[in-house]
Amino acid sequence: MPEVDLVPERGARPSGLYQLVLLKFLRNRVALFGLCCLLLLLLAILFAPQVTPYNPIEKNTPERNQAPSRLHPFGTDKLGRDILSRVLYGGRVSLQVGFLSVGLAVIISTPLGLIAGFFGGIADNGIMRVMDLILAFPGLILAIWLVSLLGSNINNVIIAIAFFSLPTFSRLIRGITLSIREMEYVMAARGMGAGSLRIMFFHILPGVLGPMIVLTTLGVSGAIVAGASLSFLGLGVRPPTPEWGAMLADGRNYLRTQWWMAVFPGMTITLVVLLLNIIGDALRDALDPNVRA
Repeated sequence: MPEVDLVPERGARPSGLYQLVLLKFLRNRVALFGLCCLLLLLLAILFAPQVTPYNPIEKNTPERNQAPSRLHPFGTDKLGRDILSRVLYGGRVSLQVGFLSVGLAVIISTPLGLIAGFFGGIADNGIMRVMDLILAFPGLILAIWLVSLLGSNINNVIIAIAFFSLPTFSRLIRGITLSIREMEYVMAARGMGAGSLRIMFFHILPGVLGPMIVLTTLGVSGAIVAGASLSFLGLGVRPPTPEWGAMLADGRNYLRTQWWMAVFPGMTITLVVLLLNIIGDALRDALDPNVRA
């Protein structure tokens, strides 16, 4: 996942920045278009039974390997299953992996980053050395090892992706905490007798939320790709459950004859990742004080 370096301006409380951030984001037409497209896609996935009448799992041998047509806009696979139905239903699994794994990583890394940045010393060294140890292994290789160890199912895929995402979020939160803890309003709260927990969660955490939202948006796209990669390797959901990476694996041997089996799931992954990155970049620009509204 990409690095994000967004720290509130010195002397400015983060809560006062949100209206300006929203104004900047709404003025970005590309980001608004991307957000609308993403919402439409999410609605199609959520209401998949109303969008397509076909069962994504049930076999229909007489209609197997049909090219895209009016009845089957994305064609059918080797078992006669409608590709559009499987793409929409598979989106539920892929998006679940993306959002839940990043959400789990955020929940765990937020207190770790706050503690490391606020207290420093032994706590900082201990937490950051563990994060450095995780970073020493390639993320996807580490995820493959964890899923192989825990077992191949969607819950373990979520845990594995969340685990190798921890250092990215923890290091960002720690860096922002180191900057914010020296600001005037934090020093004033300390002088008025506020405890460490109150300062961390009521004065420092609001300043972390903006950059965290940006990194979370960008991180979800990376998690979707990682989840699809694991399923492509046979370490994700089990057939016949539809999932974008598993559909790519099923269609890779038919690219010359039934190209639609792999192209449409691949295009869907590309589209979702592109839209999330556009939104994340727009949020990053909106939070940058050097970018004018």
